[in-house]
Amino acid sequence: MTPYDIIRKPVISERSMADAQNKKYTFKVDVRANKTQVRDAVEEIFDVEVKKVNIMNVKGKEKRMGRNKGMTAATKKAIVTLTDDSKEIEFFQSL
Repeated sequence: MTPYDIIRKPVISERSMADAQNKKYTFKVDVRANKTQVRDAVEEIFDVEVKKVNIMNVKGKEKRMGRNKGMTAATKKAIVTLTDDSKEIEFFQSL
């Protein structure tokens, strides 16, 4: 997998924007990715130094359409903490 396959998209929420001020950035990542792959992908794409990676599995929710039931897809979320002397990710600063 390439780094762009591992990092799917950034998570934009109130909590993730508040954490971005402390150099913690949240991304949706591929469900098969591990911490090492996420670290390498973020360092390659954004040219920063990663201090720590926390990963959580997010279960799919049950949704109904009339009498039919289904599930949304399960995802994986990664919270990436950068080192103190690393530069910030510009994408989050412009929001």
